[in-house]
Amino acid sequence: MSTTYQTRYASSPEAVKKYDTTALREEFLIDDLMTKGVITFTYSHYDRYIAGSAVPEKPLKLETIDPLKAEYFLERREMGIINVGDNGSVEIDGETYPMGHKDALYIGMGAKEVVFKSDDPKKPAMFYLNSAPAHSSFPTKKVSLEEANKLELGSLETANHRTVNQMIIGGIVKTCQLQMGMTELKTGSVWNTMPAHVHDRRMEIYFYMDIPEGQSVCHFMGQPQETRHIWMQNNQAVISPPWSIHCGSGTSNYTFIWGMAGENLDYGDMDVAKITELR
Repeated sequence: MSTTYQTRYASSPEAVKKYDTTALREEFLIDDLMTKGVITFTYSHYDRYIAGSAVPEKPLKLETIDPLKAEYFLERREMGIINVGDNGSVEIDGETYPMGHKDALYIGMGAKEVVFKSDDPKKPAMFYLNSAPAHSSFPTKKVSLEEANKLELGSLETANHRTVNQMIIGGIVKTCQLQMGMTELKTGSVWNTMPAHVHDRRMEIYFYMDIPEGQSVCHFMGQPQETRHIWMQNNQAVISPPWSIHCGSGTSNYTFIWGMAGENLDYGDMDVAKITELR
């Protein structure tokens, strides 16, 4: 069996106020991603969202996991994929989709056989995977970084000049509830998602990447008046509950992939927390 998984249960904001550093990391940090030769998943009870990775040295077949109680993984689910490694491909029910660096792929509910491959096993593809429950089937679609809807936000003066690449999102790909994209910070900028916000209708997971060796990102979470932080390393992810802000600051510029699901597909549905009122 080349697939492993772990389960994370939901925590209330009142409980999280009492967590120490170890407890915060155990509940919200995902640190087993991008392990060569395996598929690994974290199943969150926030909106039944799944985050994981597949790094194929030889072809890796997507297998169902016990919490799904399904014949195959995508029987009642949809999936988003972004390749953060070298060139590879994803074969879906016999059709092959080449995946270059930072290409995205949406797979609709009902796809039975999904196989991850690397063009060169010595330089493997690194597929970052997100999945959410689905109730309708929509077509599989590949989206390159060039095809993303790009938003230029922030400024160098406030250290948050960034490009938001909307990839698996309405207007580009039709989905049930899954949304994914990639935010790239410019040189000299370190803050992401400022001003911070809460969207109580959706949960989110951040995957941090392109962090230079020897550098880190500090991810902030918690209610606006009761914030906490988790130090993140390259190729780690963090679960953001619906009641929590989500932003971060690095010791260098970096990239992160955001994925979310929940009650609606309105990207702008958020409750902004004023910077001066964060505690």
